[in-house]
Amino acid sequence: MNQASSSENPALVPATGEQDRTPKTARGEKTLAKLLAAAKSEFGDRGFHQTSISDITQAAGVALGTFYVYFESKDAIFRALVRYLGAETRAHLSAAVEPAPDRLRAEIMGLEAFIEFVRAGPTLYRTIEEAQFVAPETWRGHYSVFAEAYRHNLAAAAAAGQIRPGDDEVRAWALIGANVFIGMRYGVWDQSRSASDIAAHVGDLIANGLKPGP
Repeated sequence: MNQASSSENPALVPATGEQDRTPKTARGEKTLAKLLAAAKSEFGDRGFHQTSISDITQAAGVALGTFYVYFESKDAIFRALVRYLGAETRAHLSAAVEPAPDRLRAEIMGLEAFIEFVRAGPTLYRTIEEAQFVAPETWRGHYSVFAEAYRHNLAAAAAAGQIRPGDDEVRAWALIGANVFIGMRYGVWDQSRSASDIAAHVGDLIANGLKPGP
């Protein structure tokens, strides 16, 4: 798990109405990272309702009282984890597509990286999808942040002449939807096909659509 400091990771900024419990020391940041790593494992394996705070603290190797220094409840650490997972995923994909020469190639490289990322940690889907019912506002925020970044990248690519202009917000949500379900199908349900082959087929669809060729 990427143990970025709270000052660098927006996932650790408290949600509206939550007390700011941002650690002020390197030791505190390390403890917080342990709690989030444990929460990632426990929520991913057991689910929200079957996981207790003591499960998380035992997995993290910290005292139960230490938990409340950083989070006021199980709900709070779950919301923080969803934000953290979103930031972690975006950072991974951003690094993966950085060498891409243009937007169309970035789509292929990004999807391939996402499939591999999901295969390495398939519990990501369980946590994010469970958030739809446990923390719906955080769940919507998870995808909204992705969509805004996607919209910005599409607009920049259109301005550079790499793709044709269009409604970047609608296209961003359409591409996110495709990526989410491709990741579920080939990252979680069935890992028998190569991520690069799947990404190439989706890239062809994005670049050429469904219209018959000349």
